Amino acid sequence: MAAPHSARRSLLFVPGDSQKKIEKAATLPADTLILDLEDAVAPAQKDVARQTVATALSNITFGRIERLIRINPPRTPFWQKDIDLTLPAQPDGYVVPKVESAEQLQQIELYLAAAEHEQGWQSSSIRLLALVETALGIMNLKAIAQASARLDALLFGAEDLAADSGAIRTPGGWEMFYARSVLLTAAAAFNLHAIDMVYVDHHDLEGLQQECKVARQLGYTGKMAIHPRQLDPINRLFSPSPDEIEQALRLVKVYHEQATAGIGAFSLDGRMVDKPVIQSAHKTLHRARLTGLLPDT
Repeated sequence: MAAPHSARRSLLFVPGDSQKKIEKAATLPADTLILDLEDAVAPAQKDVARQTVATALSNITFGRIERLIRINPPRTPFWQKDIDLTLPAQPDGYVVPKVESAEQLQQIELYLAAAEHEQGWQSSSIRLLALVETALGIMNLKAIAQASARLDALLFGAEDLAADSGAIRTPGGWEMFYARSVLLTAAAAFNLHAIDMVYVDHHDLEGLQQECKVARQLGYTGKMAIHPRQLDPINRLFSPSPDEIEQALRLVKVYHEQATAGIGAFSLDGRMVDKPVIQSAHKTLHRARLTGLLPDT
């Protein structure tokens, strides 16, 4: 089983019932592939998709790409069969859609724990990512974020949330700002990746880039994608720029020099530098190492 790609900048959805598309996706520059058994698959094709995904995971070389499966929502009767027929192929994890409570994740947690024990696999080797996309899910984020030790990330689903809440989607996305911020805050509070919403117009790369910039400003660490052409902009904009890396290295260097001299806070280029600024610089350098822009030290 491949090690999960810790960066998780780009997470590309791939229809689970298309072997051809899965094979193509394995050659793309995505950090993560989400092989989809939910929205991308018609009800009549669910069994075909489960078998296709299981076969693909067993036979295709994905390299360093993280391999996830989006199961059907926990309130449906389909998720258990999704896991039963794909777990033997050892995906890196499952994306759970429309999560509305901690109990839903805990039910899946127990199911996976029993399967890992039966297979003799390492405990919690199968990870969980929670896709929160309903009003109730947003209201229960604090509990959801603490539901399971195998939970790695919270994903923000704007389109379903808009349908659930009656919001009208706009290019600026301000109708989603509250929920988008709350999810990010919950992820930060409990040390989880925060993954931003899909940008549905895959022809509009300028709009995608603008949405990525806002997401990064909020604190998101990656973004879901629905088309291969979205991967390069997402990867670039969720990676530290050369200027950001250079500035972070300089900040850390000067901070250590000042600390050695017994100085805690200081001014650099007209800007006050103290512990929170240095923490941000260290996070930038950590992201740079995860994405291969700096060597591990």
